[in-house]
Amino acid sequence: GRAIQAATGLPDSALLVEPEARGTAPVLTWAAWTACREDPDTVLVSLHADHVIDPEDAFIDLLRDSVRLVTEHDLLLTVAVEPTRAEPGYGHIAPGEAIATVGSAACVRVDAFEEKPDRETAEEYVARGYLWNSGIFLWSAGRFLEEVRTHAPEIGRALTHLERGDVAAFFSACPNISVDEAVLERSDRVATVRATFRWDDVGAWEALTRTRSADEHGNVAVGPVHVVDGRGNVVYSEGGPVVLFGVDDLVVVRTDSVTMVTSRERSPGLKKLLEHLPNDLLAPGDP
Repeated sequence: GRAIQAATGLPDSALLVEPEARGTAPVLTWAAWTACREDPDTVLVSLHADHVIDPEDAFIDLLRDSVRLVTEHDLLLTVAVEPTRAEPGYGHIAPGEAIATVGSAACVRVDAFEEKPDRETAEEYVARGYLWNSGIFLWSAGRFLEEVRTHAPEIGRALTHLERGDVAAFFSACPNISVDEAVLERSDRVATVRATFRWDDVGAWEALTRTRSADEHGNVAVGPVHVVDGRGNVVYSEGGPVVLFGVDDLVVVRTDSVTMVTSRERSPGLKKLLEHLPNDLLAPGDP
């Protein structure tokens, strides 16, 4: 919170910090409920912190035009990205019929959301013209809450806690669920616009191969890392030296409290891994 305040100059009252992580659906519902208290027509833009976007001007122009689409057509809007490769680490969108175009924002219906596929399915999605789901969303606060009440009763019935001012009880009553699964996959008001900018999700370790320089053997290393007779490894260390010898295509991450080793092929599935780990294994602040 303090870092955000320093960077933006926003007061404490402008920051909503979720009391516990329950996925994107509950926290975005809380944000919409809070905005509705001021104005139900407020348009919310949901942005992740771990994206690389360039150029920024095109990004800002697309968001501005997308706000008009949301307002004029009463939509839940996503921003989709034209694939540059088969990518198992991303969710995919099946684009449908055209709705409208405002400036740089060409809007189409979403026929289907698809979860992160295996590599063979990802290749099929690229061939069929599917788009990447960037996770950038826009909608009016009032419309989103209506869609939650209609399509996500597991969250909608917990809104009584917010009405009583008990935010912690609201989060405790909600399931751990993404906004894609809880609302977007169920609503008939979902549309998408194609990104007019370059985009990369650097929330995955594989992204280091696209944002950091590799050595002559394709190893990407951050921190005190030494690779001998190894190729194509991704290694990140903030907890001391890491040495790899005679291994290829691994992802190795070392922090002060935990070390993770997996293959680059399996690294997009880390969310599934976290479901199987004991709650006390990862100390606060670990990735």
